[in-house]
Amino acid sequence: MPAQRTRSGQESPDPVAIPPAPKRRRLRTVLAMVAGLLAVLGVAGAAVAYVAYDRYTSPDQSAPDITVNNYLQAYMADRNDVRAKPLACADTSKLAELATLRADLVEREKRFDTIFRVKWGKLDVREEGDRAEVLVDLVISTRMNEITQSGRQSWRFVTQRDGAWRVCEASQVT
Repeated sequence: MPAQRTRSGQESPDPVAIPPAPKRRRLRTVLAMVAGLLAVLGVAGAAVAYVAYDRYTSPDQSAPDITVNNYLQAYMADRNDVRAKPLACADTSKLAELATLRADLVEREKRFDTIFRVKWGKLDVREEGDRAEVLVDLVISTRMNEITQSGRQSWRFVTQRDGAWRVCEASQVT
């Protein structure tokens, strides 16, 4: 291409053409922005899912009797220490009597080749502020030699509220 002349008659250098931005660079930018947006939405969605999962799978600890019921179900009926743990106070030393009962039932099951079932009835609550006493009768039954045997024990549970109700003490009432 020949050099162009300006009005003054001097030659001007060839105009420098600015090439358009490569399409690949724009595509990468758009893809990076979309990926970033999806990552943010993914993290937000995971957070919402975690909160919902936690809310719907956490045991109900809204009242002393509900907490004791859930604790008995997890600890005595299902024998699931993982599910029972969040329902109990951090110091479980005052739950030792109930632990002894469960250990005795497990030992007898092995010795007599049977299964003991633990059920309970109405829970009687005496609440005072952030502390409550819950009285309940445990019915322990088994079937041996085609005969169902059962016994009833009265128990006292002490619960305490520290954001949620927790079982802190258990003792047999004689």
